[in-house]
Formats: sequence, C-alpha cells, structure tokens
Amino acid sequence: MSAPYTQTYGARAQNFSNPTARLILETMERKKSNLAVSVDVTNSNDLLSIIKAVGPYTHIDIIEDFEFSLIKQLQHLSREYDFVYFEDRKFADIGNTVALQYSAGVHKIVSWAHLTNAHPVPGPSVIQGLSSVGLPLGRGLLLLAEMSTKGSLAVGSYTEEAVRMARQHTDFVIGFIAQRRMDGLALQPGEDASGEDFLILTPGIGLESKGDAMGQQYRTPHEAVFESGSDVIIVGRGIYGTDPKAVDKIAAKAERYMAEGWAAYQARLGHQI
Repeated sequence: MSAPYTQTYGARAQNFSNPTARLILETMERKKSNLAVSVDVTNSNDLLSIIKAVGPYTHIDIIEDFEFSLIKQLQHLSREYDFVYFEDRKFADIGNTVALQYSAGVHKIVSWAHLTNAHPVPGPSVIQGLSSVGLPLGRGLLLLAEMSTKGSLAVGSYTEEAVRMARQHTDFVIGFIAQRRMDGLALQPGEDASGEDFLILTPGIGLESKGDAMGQQYRTPHEAVFESGSDVIIVGRGIYGTDPKAVDKIAAKAERYMAEGWAAYQARLGHQI
C-alpha cells in the first residue's frame, strides 16, 4: 500500500477526523496551492495589504496597533479569498497557562485562528491545555518537531518524542512544523504506522537565498515538497521583502512560489509537469 502522503490532498482529507485538517487539505486541493505566507509585519495596514495581495495564512501577535476590530477584517478576508489562518504562536508553557493564552487576553486566538502550533518542551500538558479550548471549536495543532535555523536543538530524541506525543492526540494534533516526513518515526514495539498521516508544514523556503544573518537556512519548494515530502511551504520575506505596500511585486512573487510548490507536489504524485 502506498504511503498516505503520496495521495492527493483531496483524498488525504478523509484520513483525518479533525475539521481543520480536512479544511486545509480541501482548500489546497480547491485552490491548487500549497503555499502559506508568513507575514512578520508590525503594522495592521501592512498586514491587510499583504493579505489582499496573496490571501495567506498569517499571524497577529506582533502587530503594534492591534485592535480586535482587525479580527473582523481578517475573518472577512478569509471568506473572500478562501484561505485559512495559521497563528504561529509557538505555545510553550504548562497546560493551564497555554489554555488561557489561547482563549483569552487581547488576541483571543482560538476564536479566529484555524490552526496554531506549540513546542513539545512542556510535555503532553501543552497539548491537553490547548485541546481543552481548541478541540470543541474544531481547531488543529501542529507540534514543532524540527526547525529551519542553524544549530536548532529540535533533533534526535526531541523530534522523536514530539511524534510520540502527537500519536496520543491525533484528534487535535494534525501535524508538525518539520523539514521532512515524520510518518513511522519513533515507533514503539508492536505499533503499526502503515496508515499514519500527519501534515508537514516547512518553513525556511527560498528561491533566491540560502540563508540570512540570523541563522535561517533556506531550501527550494522542490527540495521541501518533492524530495522531503512536505505538504505546505511557508514563505515570508521571500514574498513581501522589505516593502509590504508593493502589492504588484508581492502578488507576482506569491504566484511564483505557488507555482513552484504546486509543481513539486504534482511531481511527487508522478504527474507530468
């Protein structure tokens, strides 16, 4: 039997019970895009400008002029442009604390973000805390199993333990931030992972650069999707650069990354490009 990730996104949607996982896969199939745009800007107008240019997944907690009315605008854009929000929050605390961070405070993340992520450092309680408020709303969680920065400590037994934790909570944990497939990793004696399917979202994607001065390392969409089995490429500065108001240039770059990512996915399926 072929590995689940070699199936189409649409077919794989049936492998998940979590509504957000199914929504992501169905949206990618419908839009013919596996591109996620990570928008690291601090001004709400710049954020909205980029969203209107590319219709991305995005995150909100670095916005300096945040008001909750911004969420209403984001929700409207999500419906208008048919995309899903991924809040790259990287929760990393005990269960009770992350439950409050997820549901309350200024940003009320669970009320609008379809997907978020967490470090497995605190252990299973971080999943339990987030799940207690996210699962009733059909939200999904990614665990940070690997990172794209040089010298990352998320390797070896750390990565393996993240996978083991995910297997215990597949109703809420739908995948990983990682550089490769996690399917079948770190199996316990007697475990069968032949039908296991987790979404892999991969940051550190670039077409022109191999890295930056802050330790980021870049790979191409082909390397991530075709060679390493990633499902979603996460691109930030490679699309919007230093000028979030250059809408035409942003849209053109987003279109290029979208085409490259989709071509790599089609090649993985064995289709002629």
